[in-house]
Amino acid sequence: MKAAALLKDTLTGPGAVTRAIGAALLLTTLAAQHPHPAFERGRNKDLFSLVPNWKFFAPNPATHDYHYLYRTLDENRETSPWVELDLIENRRMIQAIWFSSRRTEKAVFDICSAIIKNIAKGEDPTGSPSFRVLAEFIRKQIRDAQDVSTARGFQFSVVRASGHDDSEDPEVLYVSTYQPMVAAAPGFLKAA
Repeated sequence: MKAAALLKDTLTGPGAVTRAIGAALLLTTLAAQHPHPAFERGRNKDLFSLVPNWKFFAPNPATHDYHYLYRTLDENRETSPWVELDLIENRRMIQAIWFSSRRTEKAVFDICSAIIKNIAKGEDPTGSPSFRVLAEFIRKQIRDAQDVSTARGFQFSVVRASGHDDSEDPEVLYVSTYQPMVAAAPGFLKAA
């Protein structure tokens, strides 16, 4: 008897409308997180964006890693073997709390994703800002890693691999043209 009275009071007593709206919002939010399209109906009717989407932080999560390789061209026009840049550092326990060095790794990944999107559209990425940033990043990595006094230029390659899944072979996505070791200034900085 007390349970029935409590249920009736919950559904019809003071604050019942607020509780009903809160419960409906909670159920809609939970249902909207399910990957099946049928559960998206609640969010599609949400004109004021009240239903949060926790997939916002990774709507299309990365399923592959990009690997960056380079080779240099010396004064005698001989190329070095391909060398892989090691951007991913070994994880330490403190990084569970503070991992600011991951920002570089993530930024390079995002820049590379922009270049790959340009290539998928059939565009030459060479003149794009993302290409220039990636080329300059790789140029700096080469300078830091070796004596480049004899290097005239370098060429880099972007390879996509599935990470720990060895069943899938790596795929070469892009091989750049040779870039000079001394970066050319953008057109607006050149002396007239």
